[in-house]
Amino acid sequence: MTSPDIAQDDWYPVAIAAMLTAGAEQRVTLMSHTLRVTRDAAGKATVTDDHGTARPVCEAHGHVWSSIGTPPHPIFSLPEGVQDGRRLVDCGPVRVKASPLRVVENFLDIAHFPFVHTDILGAEPHTVVAPYDVEIRDTVDEVWATKVSFYQPQAAKSASDGIVTEYEYRVPAPCATILYKTCPPRPAEMDVIALFVRPLNEELCDAYAWMALFDDDTALEDLIQFQQTIFLQDRSILENQVPRKLPLDPRMESPTRADKTSIAYRRWLKRRGYHYGAETRGV
Repeated sequence: MTSPDIAQDDWYPVAIAAMLTAGAEQRVTLMSHTLRVTRDAAGKATVTDDHGTARPVCEAHGHVWSSIGTPPHPIFSLPEGVQDGRRLVDCGPVRVKASPLRVVENFLDIAHFPFVHTDILGAEPHTVVAPYDVEIRDTVDEVWATKVSFYQPQAAKSASDGIVTEYEYRVPAPCATILYKTCPPRPAEMDVIALFVRPLNEELCDAYAWMALFDDDTALEDLIQFQQTIFLQDRSILENQVPRKLPLDPRMESPTRADKTSIAYRRWLKRRGYHYGAETRGV
């Protein structure tokens, strides 16, 4: 097992904020540690570990977040979560027998759309990934992929026809990733779909999907089902990947042009020294 020393100081989702009612208690696992998540009568969320020690806690982006270490910085910002007119949708969690880093990387993968999410996010013969830009933005220490476009038969639950969807991907933390994509009802705006991952251990995690959409018409249950259908299609692929951990040595897997975001993500993890859930042989 690799050392969690760096990873333990990050923020991770431990509960859906709206589901943690006053007097409620949830017990969750974070990096093999048991945490107790509660909310008091005044509405304040608290997190304690299995020794009764209070852990850091904050509420943001529809979730309660905590850490088994000491985060050196506040949680990343997501302004769309407080933008007027957006509909905030909690979809998770879904348990996945895979490295949390594999789950994030899969979210960044565009090329699998026509083959895994056939007739929803992609379809043959539209299988070519057009050139796009990727960078590690040193000013904010995040990975960004921009100018991404892909034909999709049903880009969102609100879409009625196939369209070429514009994407931007953002990785603000090793176990969190955010997608900005074309909003069919409002072409001047972008829908936001985020995936926040909590590692139970290096090869098992809970993934929380969260959305900030401009969609006042679709039933909440349909929005959640649409997103979960996509993620459950991914889960079967994720749980059969070998090795189960994410390799950081580029010689262990052969990347293609479509994998530029994945390559940048792995390089960024190596630079950070984040190895929890990673295969580090040869690194």
